[in-house]
Amino acid sequence: MRLSSRRRLAAVPLLILTLAGSGCREQSRPPAAPPQAARPRANVVQTENAKPGTTEWLLGRPKAAPAAGSDAAYQRMRGIEGYVSHTSIRGGETLTAYVSVSPPAPYRVLVFRMGHYQGTGARLMTALGPLAGTAQAEPVELEQQLVEARWQPSFRLPIPSHWPSGVYLAKLTREDTGAQSYLIWVVRDDRKADLMLQVSDLTWQAYNRWPGWRSLYDWKDEQWRTVPGAKVGFDRPYSFYYNKLPVGWEPLTNGSGEFLLWEFPLVYWLEANGYDVTYVSNIDTHADAAGLRRVKGFLSVGHDEYWSRTMVENVTRARDAGVSLAFLSGNAVDGEITLGHGTDGRPNRVFERFRGRGEDDDFADEQQLIGAASYGVGLGDWTVTDAGHWLFAGTGMKSGDRIPGLVGWEYHGPPFRKDPALAVVARGPVHDAEGKLQKPEFAATIYQLPRGNVVFNAATCWWNMLLSRPPGFVNPNGRDFTRSDPRVQRITRNLLMRMIR
Repeated sequence: MRLSSRRRLAAVPLLILTLAGSGCREQSRPPAAPPQAARPRANVVQTENAKPGTTEWLLGRPKAAPAAGSDAAYQRMRGIEGYVSHTSIRGGETLTAYVSVSPPAPYRVLVFRMGHYQGTGARLMTALGPLAGTAQAEPVELEQQLVEARWQPSFRLPIPSHWPSGVYLAKLTREDTGAQSYLIWVVRDDRKADLMLQVSDLTWQAYNRWPGWRSLYDWKDEQWRTVPGAKVGFDRPYSFYYNKLPVGWEPLTNGSGEFLLWEFPLVYWLEANGYDVTYVSNIDTHADAAGLRRVKGFLSVGHDEYWSRTMVENVTRARDAGVSLAFLSGNAVDGEITLGHGTDGRPNRVFERFRGRGEDDDFADEQQLIGAASYGVGLGDWTVTDAGHWLFAGTGMKSGDRIPGLVGWEYHGPPFRKDPALAVVARGPVHDAEGKLQKPEFAATIYQLPRGNVVFNAATCWWNMLLSRPPGFVNPNGRDFTRSDPRVQRITRNLLMRMIR
């Protein structure tokens, strides 16, 4: 979202987990039945989601919390909080977790893979504890107000090679008070798959205000000052999301970035429908260009605002090599960032706004990739303008038909990619949160490349919210996404079929 003007460390116990016919006379017989066609072999996602699931992954509502309208509600809850060493990790590698429990108390850890799992939303992968929880040191603030927790390791988790790619949540629970929070990471693989879903963890971190008003949207004592200057990094917990979204205070998301709001409805729906999908973080898109070409389709999801120039170049090359792209997102590829090393030397742990265009760090050419340009807040109905397009096959929609309230929280619109193959499939007016008409209009687009692959732009952050209602779903204020929309589901199926055929 773009806005105008815009002690030594206490010793912590360390746990290392080791995941661990007889012969007879010939006689006449009826003709043999034709051989039955072999059933298609289940893919990794289908096999995984056939396993028992649980809703135990959900956090319980805190017994005591700051007033929802106060700034403190959106910062940190010291009872139990933590972060991990990797944004994404492969099987065979070891994840390190850093947890602070204040005041000290034993705690337990349950690790879940997120998916469908018969509607429960997750499968329990392993359990740890009870562990000895310690109150860790206060975070260190460095140059450009970069905050690093610099906590001591609390436990290490070797990732088994048989754990499938996915988004993983570790639920931390104090034994005394029951206070809870999450750790979040991606388990990635290197296999070929039909689809790749990228989580928008750069954007989650850009808005993360832990331990208090220290994000890319704050500078010194000026809240919501969005100019180059501030640095943020992954070596700190996620607090609650707060970027003026119309969803209120949601304590049940504590520590999970913005995953449960934006990405999870799509993850839940894809895995319910058995799509062959593998998962990556924004950092993988930045650092592993070749890995993008092992799939047929790449998915940008929800609120995917912050990208590096390298990410744009890598995805563009993958597109030109034949990979289809779907921007089931709004405000995507808007803010340009530069990635750097953490103070301990690990790559891609710190980032800041791109410096080079004064106070404007926005990409100026995102439409060449997305098909349309990226904008901030814009709310409206998703109005069909090209119902004869194959995207709408089987939906029963006609030009002029609307999906009420689907456009938002932020959107895409003109100017468009200069390409005779580009079609505008939906378009219409948008307004701000107070009802004032905004410019330009929203526009959903699709274009085809010479290799036959396509690039679709849904032009809204909320597209995935009409695909499914997973446990823990948050319905935005002023929008009725309490039921799935079969038209959005069918459009998405048509798109994915074209991408992976």
